[in-house]
Amino acid sequence: MSDAVKVGFVPLSAAPRGILVVFCDDALKYGPATRKALGAAANLVTRAAATNRFKGKSRSTLDILAPEGLKAPRLIVIGVGKPSEIKDNDFLKLGGVAAGKLRAGNDAVTIIAELPDGAMKPDQVAAVASGVRLRAYRFDRYKTKKKDGEDAALRAEISLAVGDVAAARKAFAPGAHLVDGVIAARDLVNEPPNVLYPIEFARRASQLRKLGVDVEILDVKAMTKLGMGALLGVAQGSTQPGRTVIMRWNGGKRGDRPVAFIGKGVCFDTGGISIKPAGNMEDMKGDMGGAACVVGLMHALAARKAKLNVVGAIGLVENMPDGNAQRPGDIVTSMSGQTIEIINTDAEGRLVLADVLWYVAKKFKPKFMVDLATLTGAIMVALGTEYAGLFSNNDELAGRLEKVGMETGERVWRMPLGPEYDKLIDSQFADVKNTGGRHGGSITAAQFLQRFVDDTPWAHLDIAGTAMGAPKTDINQSWGSGFGVRLLERLVAEYYETRK
Repeated sequence: MSDAVKVGFVPLSAAPRGILVVFCDDALKYGPATRKALGAAANLVTRAAATNRFKGKSRSTLDILAPEGLKAPRLIVIGVGKPSEIKDNDFLKLGGVAAGKLRAGNDAVTIIAELPDGAMKPDQVAAVASGVRLRAYRFDRYKTKKKDGEDAALRAEISLAVGDVAAARKAFAPGAHLVDGVIAARDLVNEPPNVLYPIEFARRASQLRKLGVDVEILDVKAMTKLGMGALLGVAQGSTQPGRTVIMRWNGGKRGDRPVAFIGKGVCFDTGGISIKPAGNMEDMKGDMGGAACVVGLMHALAARKAKLNVVGAIGLVENMPDGNAQRPGDIVTSMSGQTIEIINTDAEGRLVLADVLWYVAKKFKPKFMVDLATLTGAIMVALGTEYAGLFSNNDELAGRLEKVGMETGERVWRMPLGPEYDKLIDSQFADVKNTGGRHGGSITAAQFLQRFVDDTPWAHLDIAGTAMGAPKTDINQSWGSGFGVRLLERLVAEYYETRK
């Protein structure tokens, strides 16, 4: 199991069970329920803090084993810094820090969800609980033995002591579904490519039907009939046939135009005939991180019964170099009718997205489209692994993505688009070529995609640096991060969901 932590809520007055986790500020002050729980052990904490130079800075910790005067086997004190400087997103991180101090075998844990000025608000409690679950995630289903010193998955019952149990449960309900969606995305990215090939990926996406999502799977025959020559050109070099999956959540009013999310799903990318170097090629199992995010997002929205209509679409292929693979110099015809000259078969994700973007734009006429793709190494040269690249033809949509990115910590940085870059992908033999050379690689890739969105408001997120192998954080220790699920769920909730 990748998620074996059970989170529940108890009153602040309840006697703590197991390991005790409490919060203090930069003056080592606690809330009233925390002071009561610590009792005489408060003096022990003061002495231990002085010895360990613990000053209550945000997300710093003090760990005391077998604390004298407490029944708890361990006492973990987590700093929150200056109370006036605590931001909403900090509570998610505090939950992550708490889970990060726990280990396998910690059967019972009590977290007193209280700040120095009193009990945390329900939404703050919900964020702490979500942070606990996100940090506790491990992908260990293929491990049959555990090495000495290796972190095992945390399996524990964690109780948050709160001021209002009913309000905390109500606040956490949508957050729990969101965490489930992130975990679903992480699981998909972490799976090995011999397990998660296009047909299997499509099968897993179809499990969303249990949540009321309409799922349609387009096979090779159906895609051929639609004229998806760009996507099929990528898939033709593999023994595993490609698939396109269309997921629809109809939670809004009948007839309302949907919002749409499109994901690149290259289940493994060798580079095709333009084959990649052998070093680190195993990471290319994660080249479907965009598709994984879309599936996780659809899970989160459907599970909490989001009040809007949503389309999720993913193009699933393998990019392999067999005798039937497409070659540099080939020209394919996309569903839009535009012809594409293949310059480099390793620039395959944009070919997959081209057909799926066009299909969604024409069939569903959405209010906007956001695509996600582990598209270019160039975006990591530009932004590192802290931000995803954002490209858009619509300032309002781009601004909203930037805002929710800062709120959720899944940050995006807007990059330029312009007709000058179009010149780099003009082809002498076809309407467009699939790569514009070394300079501005992430920009010319986005410029290519823009040719297939028609006049639909659109944003492209290049998540090559954030979806897999990104730096570990307070809420993620996994190779596959599930980046984008929380970002886009917040976008929907803040700006597009029907309010009662």
